[in-house]
Amino acid sequence: MDSHEGKSSNARDHLTLGRIVRVNHAGEFGAIRIYSAQIFVSRLFWTDCIPALSEMLADERRHCGLFRAAMPLRQSRPCRAMYLWSCGGWLLGFVTALLGRRGIWACTAAVEATVHRHLDDQLQFLKDRDTELYQIILSIRDEELAHLQHAEERLLYSSTPLRALRGVISFATDCLIWLSTWGDSSRMARALARDRA
Repeated sequence: MDSHEGKSSNARDHLTLGRIVRVNHAGEFGAIRIYSAQIFVSRLFWTDCIPALSEMLADERRHCGLFRAAMPLRQSRPCRAMYLWSCGGWLLGFVTALLGRRGIWACTAAVEATVHRHLDDQLQFLKDRDTELYQIILSIRDEELAHLQHAEERLLYSSTPLRALRGVISFATDCLIWLSTWGDSSRMARALARDRA
């Protein structure tokens, strides 16, 4: 690799680091909006869900703060699509909570499974590039996985409408992540697949 290619690669990596922080911050903010809307509806209908949702909300708020604090060092700023994360998250949380407990946990399972996959891709990318950001993501991954496991435990059987709902939510989450990283999420996934091959 000549020096020009090395500089180009470093510039691309720097851009990707900023996008990782940006999309993770936006995603955590979207999760805050989802859980807030679900708690709002659950106060009327599903009060038994509130303790778990409140704990997840507290985790997401802390995660959001971690990524916001990591932005300046990486010359990053909040995502331009924040209104989509905000409005979309609240609407998704509200509608799925109206569908009942299974709607709530199907939403959580779909979002968290998608996020977990992207976090794994990010960790692979960051391993030799940004130790601090790698450690931040590693520190939250177990909590995100716990959210997923909690939801999965409450979805003991899966109907066709439930699978369809999860598929739509996963696809929408993937699209927002792709949009918020300008495609870098796909590049990281391909690189991870190559490393595994």
